[in-house]
Amino acid sequence: MKNKGHFLFLSFIFLTFGSQLMAQVTLPSVNLGFKTAENPNEIVNAIKIVLVLTVLTLAPAILIMMTSFTRLIIVFSFLRQAMGVQQMPPNQLLVGLSLFLTFFIMGPTFEELNQKGVQPFLAGKISQEKALDETMAPLRRFMFHQTRDSDLSLFLKLGKVNQPRTRADVPSLVLIPAFVLSEIKTAFQIGFIIFLPFLVIDIVASSVLMAMGMMMLPPIVISLPLKIMLFVLVDGWALLIGSMVKSFG
Repeated sequence: MKNKGHFLFLSFIFLTFGSQLMAQVTLPSVNLGFKTAENPNEIVNAIKIVLVLTVLTLAPAILIMMTSFTRLIIVFSFLRQAMGVQQMPPNQLLVGLSLFLTFFIMGPTFEELNQKGVQPFLAGKISQEKALDETMAPLRRFMFHQTRDSDLSLFLKLGKVNQPRTRADVPSLVLIPAFVLSEIKTAFQIGFIIFLPFLVIDIVASSVLMAMGMMMLPPIVISLPLKIMLFVLVDGWALLIGSMVKSFG
């Protein structure tokens, strides 16, 4: 009964003073629809917002397909497989390391496209088409430097594109897959070189166990500590990362 009385009392207060309370509270309103823009700047700002959202949506694909990220993550995966440590380092760590190394390697390229394309466009000094060309120019230069001529010729034939006279005539839709294919080939070559010393350790460990008659002991039990020790003693991470960064020079 007491709770029922409190409910009736609160109901009475709300019915009596509800209109005054609602009048004192300002609630936000959201309007969805189309309206006629009287100021041309409103249209320009709306287009800029759409472009920014589009770039943010495609940013992961751009980062993976048009930068050094592809080669880095594949080589790090090969290293983990060669050492035989399936979960160390974790995937999140390898992706994060590859991401920050990508920013380090692509730093000059990103700075150039920001100064020549993004900032002038935001300041209204160049048009959207000019900004796109100025933004793509440093990325295309980087991709051309890392792309094999054979891979570029392959996609020119697959796309039935006429033989370009200069690099500027090569479409980006042809350059990007050719660059990715070249990066995968280079990463696999580096992975093969990484596998060799660890493969020797596996063979030696297997031969020693077989000679000692210890058939039931898995060779990985002996070879894994030896591979980790060898990698640490030669400062493998510094050698690998240093070689990877220099390979993009």
